[in-house]
Amino acid sequence: MGYDAESLVAAIRALGAVIAQRRTELTQLDQEIGDGDHGENLARGFSAVLTKLRSTEPETPAKVMALVATTLISTVGGASGPLFGTAFLRGSTVLGGAAELDGALVAAGLVAARDGVVARGKAELGDKTMVDALSPAADAATKAAEAGADVAGVLAAAAEAAAAGAAATAPLQARKGRASYLGERSIGHVDPGAQSTAYILESLAASAASHATGTAV
Repeated sequence: MGYDAESLVAAIRALGAVIAQRRTELTQLDQEIGDGDHGENLARGFSAVLTKLRSTEPETPAKVMALVATTLISTVGGASGPLFGTAFLRGSTVLGGAAELDGALVAAGLVAARDGVVARGKAELGDKTMVDALSPAADAATKAAEAGADVAGVLAAAAEAAAAGAAATAPLQARKGRASYLGERSIGHVDPGAQSTAYILESLAASAASHATGTAV
């Protein structure tokens, strides 16, 4: 069975559960260098996504992504809603009308997501933002797809790179967002946006791996 809209909906449902489980951790990270509401906001957004998925059945992976995007933009406060919403929205445009995803489409979607976030947030690598997780993830996904990896393989590569990228934000001084106001005091803390990006890709990779092997998420 290919990785179709139903498969992606299942992955988004699993992701919603992961975000809910990580809510307190992400909020605590944000309390250290931000507004202190990142985990709560993201959990609220994905809870709204799950509610919508209970009453609608998107026909294509792109429509699933678009639903996630518009819901996050309308329900998540602060900068997170527009940025994560942009990532999902830009990714959806690349998928077009494809009924099933393959590794190349997933990689292209991640590249589009990264480019959208960069354009919207005006952040670069090293600024201590979600870009520090998303950019290496997109690069790793592209390399994996070029080597012939399937959806699970591409997402596994992306998740690994994102986790390393998020961890690498700790020694950085923030140059964007609320954390930048802290100057050197932002050093020593992992960026919450980068960490949540890593968790999102980790969850999507786990779902894709389970789908590939026919096991439960």
